[in-house]
Amino acid sequence: MANYTAADIKEIRESTGAGMLDVKKALDEANGDKVKAVELIRVKGLKGIAKREGRTASEGLIAVDIRDTDGGQTGTLVELNSETDFVAKNDKFVALGDEAVAAAVESGASEPEDLASTPFGEALTNAGATMGEKILVRRIGRVSGESVSSYMHRTNKDLPPQVGVLVATDKAGAEVARDVAMHIAAFTPTFLSRDEVPADQVANERRIAEETAKNEGKPEKAIEKIVEGRLNGFFKENCLLDQAFAKDPKKSVGKVVEEAGGTITGFVRFRVGS
Repeated sequence: MANYTAADIKEIRESTGAGMLDVKKALDEANGDKVKAVELIRVKGLKGIAKREGRTASEGLIAVDIRDTDGGQTGTLVELNSETDFVAKNDKFVALGDEAVAAAVESGASEPEDLASTPFGEALTNAGATMGEKILVRRIGRVSGESVSSYMHRTNKDLPPQVGVLVATDKAGAEVARDVAMHIAAFTPTFLSRDEVPADQVANERRIAEETAKNEGKPEKAIEKIVEGRLNGFFKENCLLDQAFAKDPKKSVGKVVEEAGGTITGFVRFRVGS
């Protein structure tokens, strides 16, 4: 039997993200040589990549980067996925998230496929081989403005951030931007303002509201007012500036930003797996 200890297994698991059985098999094959065992894990991982293609990677983290630009600031979010939360909280995986967002910034990538031709593409492949899981960049988000603020939320204290938000504002809006970012993390708006909602979606919501009112037997004269009320309800639920502000529900987010003398110009919200 190969000469190795539980501490050796723990060390290799933490350094590679590989499963316990894979580590034990590698140590057995390497006769307890830890360096050789890590090499075996990586080689066997590369051979197993094709088998992992169909597996689901729904765990992971959100990584963020905000940098100064000539016109103000640009913020970038990247969602990096793994198959299990064990790998997601591994230091190597967390570091890979930082590499991913840095590669997205430096290359200007807007889609995960754009990273394949960068040095990070090889690092991603090697990480999947070493950790023995399907690991991928799911999406990249970016906003620019005079000021960009972020909020990163851990849904589990033992895991890296699972929710990431970027908010772009003018300089005056930066005063309340972090509070707005926290609001976005909790209330998941789809659009910034009513003007951003596609016309066909508004028309569909209006049609549904009208048909619902008629099916409820509402008076014909009241239907138009009822429809407008329900449409406003849709906007208040889905549009950031119309939503009731988390820290003061008596005011809308738009009102809070207005009182600060600022303007929100864009936002991005990612939650791992959704």
